[in-house]
Formats: sequence, structure tokens, C-alpha cells
Amino acid sequence: MQYDFSVLTDRRNTNSLKWEVDENVLPMWVADMDFKTAPEIIEAIQEKVSKGILGYTIIPDDWYKAIINWWGRRHNFQIDKEWLIFCTGVVPAISSAVRKMTSVGENILVQTPVYNIFFNSIKNNGRNVVENKLLYDGKEYSIDFEDLENKLSDPQTTMMILCNPHNPIGKVWDKDTLKRIGELCFKHHVLVLSDEIHCDLTDTQYEYTPFASISEICANNSITCIAPTKAFNIAGVQTAAVVVPNEIFRHKINRALNTDEVAEPNAIAMEATIAAFTKGEKWLSELRYYIEENKKVAEKFIESELPELYIVPSHATYLLWIDCNKITQDTDYLCHFIYSEAGLYVSAGETYGENGKGFVRINIACPKERLEDGLTRLKKGIQLFKKVNKMEGIK
Repeated sequence: MQYDFSVLTDRRNTNSLKWEVDENVLPMWVADMDFKTAPEIIEAIQEKVSKGILGYTIIPDDWYKAIINWWGRRHNFQIDKEWLIFCTGVVPAISSAVRKMTSVGENILVQTPVYNIFFNSIKNNGRNVVENKLLYDGKEYSIDFEDLENKLSDPQTTMMILCNPHNPIGKVWDKDTLKRIGELCFKHHVLVLSDEIHCDLTDTQYEYTPFASISEICANNSITCIAPTKAFNIAGVQTAAVVVPNEIFRHKINRALNTDEVAEPNAIAMEATIAAFTKGEKWLSELRYYIEENKKVAEKFIESELPELYIVPSHATYLLWIDCNKITQDTDYLCHFIYSEAGLYVSAGETYGENGKGFVRINIACPKERLEDGLTRLKKGIQLFKKVNKMEGIK
């Protein structure tokens, strides 16, 4: 491999959100990788900074070309230049879209368990969360389409936030599923807001399908949020794009992002994005392979050392969604216990919706040595938890 993902990074005392923890704690929670970003991106940023002036920044043609070529080549989705609008992040774009495209008191549908910040974007803006709870059969997840249509048919439901691929379960929605969602939303006049930030982090044998690429119906009834930030580990750069084929929706979103003052790039956003999508492909290919190998390490460890746990199969993201129901449904307490007793910081499943109870989410985007440390800590925490529960007679 050209790039070495096994190098241990020291991120303590760097103002890192993820690593703002005690010295004895290993953080494996927030979706932030412990790999240095592609050197091609670092070089582009360094070149810009070396000029010594970090003034106001325009959005050059190369930014549009980089995104258009990347999605056309890698994802078979032909994006027109005028469809693209810059935004400082996917979450700001989602919140702006919620405010502009829906009204206070209306319902916005999400498919739980799902990225928890969706709830904030909905509730903080005075809208109501409606859950289409994903069906879990003890092995994998699927969509309850009867419930989905029932809730989409409510005239108060005006938007659906789609997570494609889905965080935290790592599901890559197939074309037929996306087509069915698109047709139901169009039928019931519900706008689709698709968060596709994890799209480039699929397993090596899998590819995601952009929702807007499915059909004219999907394209014209959707707003898609994309970014290089997750795939290339540059979330702190704050750079994203919104893809809006529908001209009327695009005008509204453009006004929303500008009104909310999230439509202007910082001094290095353009350089980082262009370098990622024009020079980062080789790095990303090797990253995906490394993450896939990490998944195999985790699966083998848990199967042999913690057989009561079950990793829900996934083909996207670097996040493990682990079923702990054979031990406890109170994984909020379990995560606190593991943190205090084993020094491992992971996320409780209930954060992603009530039906996330009994699950934990673990970020494995780190060097293998650090992953093995985390798995050892997980084993220690689980074993102590079981011992304490047995002593106390807790079920």
C-alpha cells in the first residue's frame, strides 16, 4: 500500500472534540477518524497557507468540476453545475432546509435508529419528529413500508430526511428501495432531504446509489447534501455542497443558506475539497480497504471473545452497530459503566432513537493497534458488567 494507516496519531491537546477526554480514556464514539488525511489535501492546504493571506474566498470553477467529475465517474450521477450550492456543512444545510422548506408545527419523518443530530435540526426549529422505525429481525434491518406510507400520507408530514447510506446501521440502500421511497414521497407530496455524507465510505465491493440519480421523480423532489469531510477526515474544514436539481427548490435553498450565513467558504475549504476529489482517490481506495480489514478484526474478536454481542452486518461507514440485548437493554448505563471501568468511550444506541436501546455504536476508523486496545477494553467492560449484574441480580 502507498499510504500507511497503521501509524498511531497523538491527538490529545489539539483541541480535538473526540480526544477531549481523560488520559486513561480511549475515545471511539464520534464519527471522526484517527488517520491523517490524504497528504495531497495537506499539501494543497499548506500551499494556500504559505501565501500568508487568508482573506475572503470565492467558489472557483474547479470546485464545481471536481464534484461533478467525482460523482459522474464514481457514482454514475451526472450533476449539472447549476444544481450545486456551497455550504459550510451538511448539518447546517439540513437545518436551513428544514426552516425554509417546512413550516413550524409540521412533521418531518426519519427512519430510526438514525443520526441523532437530525432530531436537533427538527425539534430546535419547532417541527415534529415522526419515526418510521426500521424493522430489526435479530440479524439485519429493513424498512416497514406499510408504516412509511401511512405516515407519509398524513398531510402534516411535509419532509422526509433520508440517510443514504444509513448511519448508524451502515446500510447501503439499494436502487429498488430508494425508488420505492421516492415514489411514495412524490405520491404524498413529501420532500426528500437526503444526507449522503457517508457515501464514499462503502466496503470495497459495494457502491452507494445517489437518491437523485434514481429517476426524474427522485431528482425533482429532493435536496441532497454531500461533502468530502467524512471520507477524507476533514470535518473541521467545514465544507459541503447541496445538490438541488429542481429550480424552484434550488432558489429557496440558495436563499436559505445565504440568509443563515452558511454559504461562504473559509480560507482553505476550496483547496481541501478540490484536492480531495481530484487527487485523493488512491488514498480513499486504500482507506476503504483498511477499514474493511478493521471490521473483520472486530467481527472475529467479538465472535470469539464476546459471543453474547452481535455486530449487525453493514457495508458502509466505519461505525459498528452492536446488539447487546442478550446482556442488557440499558446500553446508556452500559456505556457509562464501560467508560468508568475500562476507559472506553462509545455511544449508547438510544441516542439514535428509542429503538436503539440495547445497541452501542463504535467507531473503528483507527490504526489496528488502537482498535485492538479498544476491543480489549470492551471485553473488560462487558465482563465486569456481567459480573456486577450477576452479583446484584440485575437483568
